[in-house]
Amino acid sequence: MRSDALTPHIDGIVIGGSAGAIEALDSLLPTLPPRFPAAIFIVLHLPRDRPSMLTEIFAAKCVLPIEEAEDKAPVRPGTIYFAPPDYHLLIEQGRYLALSVDDPVNLSRPSADVLFESAADVYGPALMGVILSGASADGALGLAAVRAAGGLTVVQEPGSAAAPLMITSALERCAVDYVLPLEEIAALLRRIER
Repeated sequence: MRSDALTPHIDGIVIGGSAGAIEALDSLLPTLPPRFPAAIFIVLHLPRDRPSMLTEIFAAKCVLPIEEAEDKAPVRPGTIYFAPPDYHLLIEQGRYLALSVDDPVNLSRPSADVLFESAADVYGPALMGVILSGASADGALGLAAVRAAGGLTVVQEPGSAAAPLMITSALERCAVDYVLPLEEIAALLRRIER
């Protein structure tokens, strides 16, 4: 775990989760202030065969704009993007969103690994990766890629997760900077400076 203070220069935050992650996000996203400086990209494992209601759910609770990611859209700071069902979400050079129907990774599409690895290539040390509750190993390799690029790595404290497998898999693969309960992850996010 790092002992240094949180870097003030975080431009992007990638979050991955599955079972129990919607409840975890409910403890994080509504606490973010209106002038939050970083873009947030979120992959949750959702049913592939029906539309996601996540934008509607969180738009009613958050002051930040909430969008379902669209292919080739430019990234806007202070915006929360959810990956649509059955599409991988990637970040491209120049900070554009990209959607892909490539094969599932870790049985998942969207995959946290795909998002995290692409974002690490674009944002480097200005990226924070967060793994929340979930019942698969997805995100472990991606969080390691964030760490290798110099970014900040955070996982939810496993004992507070409805399904800790995503977290424990990440801890096995990566020297994580912070292992925190949700309220402390929320406080960490709020410390990011413009």
